[in-house]
Amino acid sequence: MTLDVPFDALLVLSFGGPEKPDDVRPFLENVTRGRGVPPERLDAVVEHYMHFGGVSPINALNRELIGRVEDELVASGLDLPVYFGNRNWHPMVEDTVAQMRADGIRNAAVFATSAWGGYSGCRQYHEDIARARESVGAGAPVLTKLRQYFDHPLVVGAFADAVRAARAELPATTREQARLVFTAHSVPSAADRNAGPPAEGGHLYSRQVAEAAKLVAAEAGVDDFDLVWQSRSGPPQVPWLDPDICDHLDVLSGKGVRAVIVCPVGFVSDHLEVVWDLDTEAKDKADELGMDFVRAGTPGRDRRFARLVPALIQERLAGQAPVRLGVEPLLGSTENGVRCAVDCCAAVTRPTR
Repeated sequence: MTLDVPFDALLVLSFGGPEKPDDVRPFLENVTRGRGVPPERLDAVVEHYMHFGGVSPINALNRELIGRVEDELVASGLDLPVYFGNRNWHPMVEDTVAQMRADGIRNAAVFATSAWGGYSGCRQYHEDIARARESVGAGAPVLTKLRQYFDHPLVVGAFADAVRAARAELPATTREQARLVFTAHSVPSAADRNAGPPAEGGHLYSRQVAEAAKLVAAEAGVDDFDLVWQSRSGPPQVPWLDPDICDHLDVLSGKGVRAVIVCPVGFVSDHLEVVWDLDTEAKDKADELGMDFVRAGTPGRDRRFARLVPALIQERLAGQAPVRLGVEPLLGSTENGVRCAVDCCAAVTRPTR
C-alpha cells in the first residue's frame, strides 16, 4: 500500500568525491577553500587518491545505497523518487535541485550521509540546502533535512555486528585480547567547542561520537575501549581533536597490546578516508609494530542502513519522538524535540597560514 505523504521526493545529500584523476585537485580545492590548508598537504592527499586510480569510492557507494533505499521506500509504502546531490563534487546539489524543480518536485525530504551534529556534519548541510534553493530561485522545492541518527538502533546494531565480524578475522592467539579502538574524523578543537547551542556547553560532535562508541561497544559486548581521531588537515599550529590513530597505536604497542580492532564509528561508508587513513596508513603502522590489525566495516552496505531512511521519514511524518539509544542532544530540525539554535555550530574562522 502506498501512503499519502506530504513529501514528493527524497534527496540523498553527501560530501562528494572525484571519479577520475583530473577531478582530484579541483575537488580538493573545493573542499579546502578558505581553510588555510597548505599546498603541500593538498599534494600529499592528491597522491593518496592516485593510489586508487584518482577515484574516490564515495559516489559509487552512495549510488549503491540509493538503490537499496529505493527498495526500502517501496517496501515501506513510500512512493518517492530519489535524487542524489553533493556538496563538493558532481552531481552538485545545486544542479540536482534545479532538476528537481524541472521535474515538478515541490517538497522533498533530505537524508544527509552524516550522522552527527557540528558544523561540517550538520549545519553545513543546512547551508548546502539553502545555497541550492537560492541558486535555483523561484519554484525551488522545499527541502527538509532529516535528523541526526548516530545513536539509532539500526546504525548501532550494524556497527556492533561489524565489530563482532572483525574480531572473528583475527588469529585465535590474539582474538580475545584485541583492543577495540573507535575512530572518527578529527575537527579543529575550536569547531568542536562551537558544536551545539552555547548554552548547552558546545562539544556536541565529540560528545555524540563518544556516546556512539559507548553504545556500539556495549552492543558488541565490549566493556573497555578507546576513542581516537583520524584524517586531520589544515595548518599544524591549529589544535585538532586528538590523539591520532597512528599515534595511539604506538601507545598501545608500548603497553604490550598485540592486536587491535579498529571501528570507524564516525563514517557511514568505506570512502577514501577509511580505505587510506585506516586500511593503508594505520594498517602499515600496526604491521611495523608487529600488531595484528583488523578494521570493522561501516554500515553503508548493511541493509539496516537503507531501512534507516524510510524509518526517519515515517518518524518525521508521524510526529513521533526520535527512536534512539542515547541521551546526547540531537540537532538538525525544528520538530519532534530535535532543533538547531540560531547560533549553534558556527563555522570557525581559520588562519590562512
